[in-house]
Amino acid sequence: MNLLRRQRETAGQIDEQWQPRLYARWIVLIALVAYAIAFILENGKRVSVHFVFHTTRVSLIWVILLSLALGAIGGILLAQLDRRRRQRGAGSD
Repeated sequence: MNLLRRQRETAGQIDEQWQPRLYARWIVLIALVAYAIAFILENGKRVSVHFVFHTTRVSLIWVILLSLALGAIGGILLAQLDRRRRQRGAGSD
């Protein structure tokens, strides 16, 4: 069975169709995984992180991922607050 072709049975015969979108998705997925691995390997050096009352040394990738997570959580919370504010404004009209 070929993963990049779709099999369809018509009139007792198996018809394989080429799926360029599936092939493109596989290429994009493999490229993203390769980029993620390279990103992690390139940002593996240890850096000092200075908090107000404490300093610690961690791998740079953890600092980047923590910043990404905090930004995503902050964006989600702000979007929810905006949606709630709009719903209250629409209900009072």
